[in-house]
Amino acid sequence: MCLGVPMQIKSITDGVAVCEIDGVQREASLMMLDEAQVGDFVLIHAGFAIEKIDPEEAELTLKALREALDMGLEPK
Repeated sequence: MCLGVPMQIKSITDGVAVCEIDGVQREASLMMLDEAQVGDFVLIHAGFAIEKIDPEEAELTLKALREALDMGLEPK
């Protein structure tokens, strides 16, 4: 199963974004999204930002992920 996690871009250096959600930061390549900017929400999958999403969509997706984790569902 593939899972993209919404994160917010905090900084960009040489095509690599530092993204954050809930205090967790990860680096992600922007090679698939050259129009992404600091402050944007993006879906991160396998170290790549694969899609720009609006903040409301990001929050809905995060809410669903948090509910799944609260129910004990964890990625294997």
